[in-house]
Amino acid sequence: MFIDKIKIFVKAGSGGNGVVSFRREKYVAKGGPDGGDGGHGGNIIFRIDEGSNTLLAFRYKRKFVAENGADGAGSKFHGANGADCIIPIPRGTLIRDAETGKIIHDMSGDDDFVLCKGGRGGWGNQHFATPTRQIPRFAKSGLPGEEREVTLELKMIADVGLAGLPSAGKSSLLAALSSARPKIADYHFTTLEPNLGVVSTGGESGFVMADIPGLIEGASEGLGLGHAFLRHIERCRMLVQVVDISGQEGRTPVQDFETISDELEKFSPELAARPRIIAANKADLLVNDESEFEMIPELSEECAALEDRCAELGYKVVYISAAMKMGTKHLVDEVARMLRDLPPILVYESEITPEEEEAADTTGADDVIITRADDAAYCLEGRWIDALMGRVNFNDRESLMYFERSLIKAGIIQRLRDAGCHEGDLVRINDFEFDFVD
Repeated sequence: MFIDKIKIFVKAGSGGNGVVSFRREKYVAKGGPDGGDGGHGGNIIFRIDEGSNTLLAFRYKRKFVAENGADGAGSKFHGANGADCIIPIPRGTLIRDAETGKIIHDMSGDDDFVLCKGGRGGWGNQHFATPTRQIPRFAKSGLPGEEREVTLELKMIADVGLAGLPSAGKSSLLAALSSARPKIADYHFTTLEPNLGVVSTGGESGFVMADIPGLIEGASEGLGLGHAFLRHIERCRMLVQVVDISGQEGRTPVQDFETISDELEKFSPELAARPRIIAANKADLLVNDESEFEMIPELSEECAALEDRCAELGYKVVYISAAMKMGTKHLVDEVARMLRDLPPILVYESEITPEEEEAADTTGADDVIITRADDAAYCLEGRWIDALMGRVNFNDRESLMYFERSLIKAGIIQRLRDAGCHEGDLVRINDFEFDFVD
């Protein structure tokens, strides 16, 4: 079974809690606080799996959770960091935000991608000792790990994409040019899933070719199989359109050519505009041997019409017989020559802007609770505010500006105003205090 699109839920590990502990030994005077910090939560990491070309592994498992960090301990012992959750996926997989559909990352390179970061471990009470507070009886809790629902969409990486009607000979051509062994039979829709093959051009050079299930007229409206798999040739640098010129299906070569061109245009005008070579297949049924291929336009009015139509659009026609492996070397040479002048394979850029990432950071801010302490300070409590505090370095000016901007965007500042907070009033978040500035 071939699966190329699936939705999953991922959650990074939460940080471990800091601990409250004091050193008490017989001959150690004034041991003081020695509570250790909690360990950091594990990250959610995506990694390229060179051995897979389908998302079948996600069919029954769609929830991935990294390990939480361990709590700290006395004697300043740091809790163990949680293990990362490494998710192997095929090369060419797009990671999209499930809600907006926007691309987060394109897994086309070799580097790992950290989608969700684990929560930071909480501080033990050793960090809160001061000359005036020598016995701190509190510690920080670990922060929750990031979580997200994403859609994985596989777009195979290939230099050349094969397009054509069912039984035009795409699978036969892929088998003739590479070591791939797709299923080949004399009925429509033999190919039920995309196939990849490496075509050698001599020495260590070559290119990757992708064969998708055949397109039919009306595919853009959901008919047939091929339209569902066209995403797998969207990255291709060029197309080889396979046209059956034998007439056995009761169609003319020009009709075959126009049908596929129309469906490509409806699916993606950008894809339809890619450089293209027309592979006129089953030419052995019109002549006796390969040496007579050049005579085909003179012998067949339908092929002459195909030549004229392709010449209008600037496409080269190469006559081949995939089943007999005739003319295939000439086709490979033409494809290799064209690839030398074409840009590299398409890599998608992230569509998530920094502003959208900041907006996503406000999720959960509505759950922040504002209370009034005995000393008249306004206290903020909640998971969202704890997570924000964990991302802020209060010794850095830019980080403080980010802190202020986040409170404004999340509506916390306005909620403080509504609660009666005025200029100069004290605001407290855990052990951090600041004066309200309106």
